[in-house]
Amino acid sequence: MSSSTAANQVRASHILIKHQGSRRKASWKDPEGRLISATTRDSAVSQLKLLRDDIISGKAKFNDVASRYSDCSSAKRGGDLGPFGRGQMQRPFEDATYNLKVGEISDIVDTDSGVHIIMRTG
Repeated sequence: MSSSTAANQVRASHILIKHQGSRRKASWKDPEGRLISATTRDSAVSQLKLLRDDIISGKAKFNDVASRYSDCSSAKRGGDLGPFGRGQMQRPFEDATYNLKVGEISDIVDTDSGVHIIMRTG
């Protein structure tokens, strides 16, 4: 990868909570999608806010929470998505990530996949 490509990339980890409005109602921890199909957006947001509060307060580490609660397959890497550039993620996710400073954690971000909190790591 060229240095100009690398310079335009960010790196992030996230925690995704899927809900009945998510485009794909299955995950590594709910392969049949039964829980996801029964989860409202509001309850997904509530759960994510509690998890975010635990991380911000220092009660929990982002990567531990992601490994345990995220509906994304990146959970096995503590939520790490690796480096990505513009146009590679859903727009709200991308915009939120680029607006964070390294080490910052986003508020709730809505995408077609579900609701997320994002930590910019690079």
